[in-house]
Amino acid sequence: MCEKVYIKTWGCQMNHYDSNKIKVYLSNYINYSLVYCLDEANIIILNTCSVRQKAQDKLFFFLDRIKNIKKFKNNIIVAVGGCVSMQEKEKIFLRSNIVDIIFGPQTLHKIYDFILKFRKNKKKIIDINFSGIEKNIDLPNNINLNFNRRSLSYVSIMEGCNKFCSYCIVPYTRGREISRSPENIISEICRLSLYGVSEINLLGQNVNAYNGILKNNKRCDFSYLLKLISNIDGIKRIKFTTSHPNNFTDKLINTYSKISKIINFLHLPIQSGSDNILKKMRRGYTTDYYKNLVKKILCVRKNMIFGSDFIVGFPTESIEDFQLTLDLVSKIKFDNSFVFMYSPRPHTKSFNVLDDVSIEEKKNRLYKINDLLYKNSIYWKNKMINSIQKVLVEGVSSKNLDFYFGYTENSKIVYFKGYKNLLGQLIKIKIIKLYKNYLYGVLI
Repeated sequence: MCEKVYIKTWGCQMNHYDSNKIKVYLSNYINYSLVYCLDEANIIILNTCSVRQKAQDKLFFFLDRIKNIKKFKNNIIVAVGGCVSMQEKEKIFLRSNIVDIIFGPQTLHKIYDFILKFRKNKKKIIDINFSGIEKNIDLPNNINLNFNRRSLSYVSIMEGCNKFCSYCIVPYTRGREISRSPENIISEICRLSLYGVSEINLLGQNVNAYNGILKNNKRCDFSYLLKLISNIDGIKRIKFTTSHPNNFTDKLINTYSKISKIINFLHLPIQSGSDNILKKMRRGYTTDYYKNLVKKILCVRKNMIFGSDFIVGFPTESIEDFQLTLDLVSKIKFDNSFVFMYSPRPHTKSFNVLDDVSIEEKKNRLYKINDLLYKNSIYWKNKMINSIQKVLVEGVSSKNLDFYFGYTENSKIVYFKGYKNLLGQLIKIKIIKLYKNYLYGVLI
């Protein structure tokens, strides 16, 4: 029997990574095919996000859609995982009686066992225990956890967060920081390299707090892990997401001078340009500290470009506070950043604080900062014209088979005239023109 499996994912890169792992674990046990229409499925798996109220609401809107399908096809199994499952727990069963299985980010490797058990007993199942990171231990050899790029793959190195920022639900849904063993990470990346992956993006809620233990019981910090990964044949580029400014040590900064494979783009969340708001967010640093950190990194990598995360409309954020954020965006010229409207989350310190910025004002601030970030993006693209960029070749243009495309170190897509043997290679391209959505260059 071939199972028909529908998987829906909301949220961050870690959630997408987890959904790909679910596919891998299912393929290890059953014959199944992924379907993209709910009516065709007999197993529906929903991997959720709760970082914003809007993201959480999407789950229950979607379950309403499934309800009508399940009336006429009652053999469907509906499983809910991810951060909403950790936040809402048994309440999900109360809000939607069509849900059969609730699992957590740390129990996704048991998904097949849950399906078998439910089919046998017809009793609802919930397992959201924090059982370490067992889901990473026995990955099948054919794993290739890329999302939509053939040369890139994501690798989770740690989960959870110990920072407890006043607005953030992650410590309550993903738990405290847990690091995978260095050997386990290196083994996975070596296998990926054999399958043609040449670019690795390391994932974690706070990757630069990585604290692994080697087999000889010595500590392995993030800097040393980067060194181990850089020695793997076939890996041409290393990225990582996300970093916390307080864990960006001088040792890690110096690592940039030693490992050329680490790209010249750094996602370094600041959240606000106002010290007043940063203090209320419990971020643990000031804007001066952040700006000094940027300067130190630029001393080692003069071509570094920074991306960030911003929250607009945090409680008590005044027009003056927001203007300080806009000033910082202009000064550092952030590129490729994420902006969110503040959303109160249960369990967090700010949940009981009056959300006193109106939704209209939040939307207005969201628009203003995104507009400025777009202008910054155009600035950086224009600055790349007539420069020579290292481009990782991804594929052939769908519109013209003589043209290929790839990505620069700062994730800008470039089209150029090339040939088949370049696929997967890191090559030099001279950028000569900027189009609306991409750069155009010539092969050096």
